[in-house]
Amino acid sequence: MINEEARALGAAPNKIRETFAYGLKRKAEIGENNVFDLSIGNPSVPSPDCVDETIARLATESKGTMHGYTPSPGLPDVREAIAQNLNKRFNQNYSGDNLYITSGASSSIAITMKAIMQPGEEVIAPSPYFMEYRTWAQDAGCSVVEVPVRPDDFQMDVPAMEAAMNEKTAAVIINSPNNPVGSIYSKQNIADLADAMRRKSEEFGHPIYLLSDEPYRELYYYEDEKPAWVPDLYDNTIVLYSWSKSMSLPGERIAYILVPQSVENWHDVYDAVCGGGRLLGYICAGTMFQQVVKECIDAPVNKEPYDINRKIFMEGLDKIGYTYIKPQGAFYMFIKALEPDANAFVERCKAHDLLLVASDGFGITGWVRAGYCCSKETIEGALGKFQEVWDEYHK
Repeated sequence: MINEEARALGAAPNKIRETFAYGLKRKAEIGENNVFDLSIGNPSVPSPDCVDETIARLATESKGTMHGYTPSPGLPDVREAIAQNLNKRFNQNYSGDNLYITSGASSSIAITMKAIMQPGEEVIAPSPYFMEYRTWAQDAGCSVVEVPVRPDDFQMDVPAMEAAMNEKTAAVIINSPNNPVGSIYSKQNIADLADAMRRKSEEFGHPIYLLSDEPYRELYYYEDEKPAWVPDLYDNTIVLYSWSKSMSLPGERIAYILVPQSVENWHDVYDAVCGGGRLLGYICAGTMFQQVVKECIDAPVNKEPYDINRKIFMEGLDKIGYTYIKPQGAFYMFIKALEPDANAFVERCKAHDLLLVASDGFGITGWVRAGYCCSKETIEGALGKFQEVWDEYHK
């Protein structure tokens, strides 16, 4: 016998991965330059030089000893280096004891939901949101409550989120800069949410945790709109971070969970995180890349190529006439489909070898996500395809 829940998840297509796989097949058929795949958030900017140099040196110096086990939460000196980096950047007082190193942001979120949620509880997510939140909540025996963002500016609708909170609410999860929209929740927007969460925590007699999912933290394009440091605004915040985007290391799966001292009974919460990692088998993240992170943690993030693509993309869409949300961060353009059925629009684009992702899986209808984490030439070519599709709809 097999686990039917697992079988159903395995059989259900992940639209992003499915489209990416189709793109690879199509490129093999008609040539890589003839397919414009904007479906997946795979960073196109090379990793910092420090990363490759450190890998080469560690492999040479270690004589094969770099690949042994570490303590389950990660190497103490690596955790301490991460803590000191955060202290320097955000004026905090963390130590390595506040950190649990994980194999990617996916495991960070899954572990944390397992740690802080009881079966039958709920986590609130402003939608659109990253679709896999539902999977990880489901694994914890819980559910995601979707609360649409404000349609005029894609900021959180705090009164609606507060109204959705009840005795079963264990957490709220936010993602800023946001995937799929590219919006950044303003400091005031998060502060308003924090006030609402404090009111409801007091009313229900238990803390409601704020999970801040931050793999795109460094990818912002306006200094006056940079992401807020969420623990400054709400004590019961747990930060979930990954170097997948900032260091262009998505395939190396290296990330962390931060449980600040401000979290109520933070030692117990941290122990639960360690236990969640044990329950799920997410222990001892890649040893070599823990060391790489330690040595390269201060390497500058190169977001200029993404910003160039962003500006080319916006200018091209403006000329054609598409409606989109101006991205403040991350590397996604959220574009209004040319018909109510976003999946049908995606299929029309697919016929032109323009590969996008419908918004339905992100908890909203009528939009598509297009990643501009690719070459400038791909964006320029894709705009030609957007024009073809526009002309087809406006015959």
